[in-house]
Amino acid sequence: MSELVTGEAVALELRPAKLPSRALAVLIDLVAAMAAYIAVTVALVVSTAGLDEAAQTAVSIAAFLLVLVGGPIAVETLSHGRSLGKLACGLRVVRDDGGPIRFRHALVRGAVGVVEILMTLGIVACIASLVSARGRRLGDVFAGTLVVRERIPAGRTPFVPPPPPWLAGRFSGLDLSAVPDGLWLAVRQYLTRMQQLDPQVGWAMAERLAADVAERTGAPAPQGVPPAAYLAAVMQERQAREARRAFGGSEPVGGGAGSADQAATQMPPAASAAYPAVQPPHSAYPSSPSPAVHPSGSESTPSAGQGAPAAAPRDAGSERPATGFVPPA
Repeated sequence: MSELVTGEAVALELRPAKLPSRALAVLIDLVAAMAAYIAVTVALVVSTAGLDEAAQTAVSIAAFLLVLVGGPIAVETLSHGRSLGKLACGLRVVRDDGGPIRFRHALVRGAVGVVEILMTLGIVACIASLVSARGRRLGDVFAGTLVVRERIPAGRTPFVPPPPPWLAGRFSGLDLSAVPDGLWLAVRQYLTRMQQLDPQVGWAMAERLAADVAERTGAPAPQGVPPAAYLAAVMQERQAREARRAFGGSEPVGGGAGSADQAATQMPPAASAAYPAVQPPHSAYPSSPSPAVHPSGSESTPSAGQGAPAAAPRDAGSERPATGFVPPA
């Protein structure tokens, strides 16, 4: 099972489609494509009856390429990964990172599909799908796509936390083109699972992912913003761009950059409370330096950057063992 996010910026836990459902969808698509091809061929035969044999052959080849090759490519591009067969079987083609496919993905899938589906009667596609752990054929491997099931129980949908309101739209002018799809997938999977992680492990993972994203975008997390909130804000910006690209619209989420910057400067004191599961342990951010206690009972010497606190004079009779525990008076 794969946790992905669709192009509509909705987080879903989707299952990769298995061979039977994919085969049924391909069969429906082939029946529809062949019906259209026969209709076009009959119309061309009638309209080109006066042409010579070479011209009729050229027209037939052009009709084959346009209907059986160009048709599926155009349908998948315009429908964002859905075709007649996939729509009937509840399937959809998405990128490896869960986003909607584009023309180049549909073009590679269609071109490879001519060889592994039409020319080999689907034998190569069936073998590749059986060998692949996620049921991908060669066209999916070369295009970087995955066919997934859309019809799943709603109760199993994971929740991707949105960024805090004061971070919405903060990165509307960020260049996200250098961030690879694999890193986006890792960020999405972390955001959906961060509530299940150990706080210290989750914080370290968020810092590592935030550093990778900042290195590729050139925009580090603002001062005082938890790395998980930074990742959520950047992820929301990317999902908003994907949704605008797929369905139109030009208004950025959360307003313009100016209003977002003003909101970011007015950060509430308890802003990081929205991400309790990824906060660092209390000892990582102490309010004041506290000496560590070693098993031998002796306190460690503070570092050079930290001033050693002045020791208060104590009675010899009131001196207690340095065990780190102060019994009640």
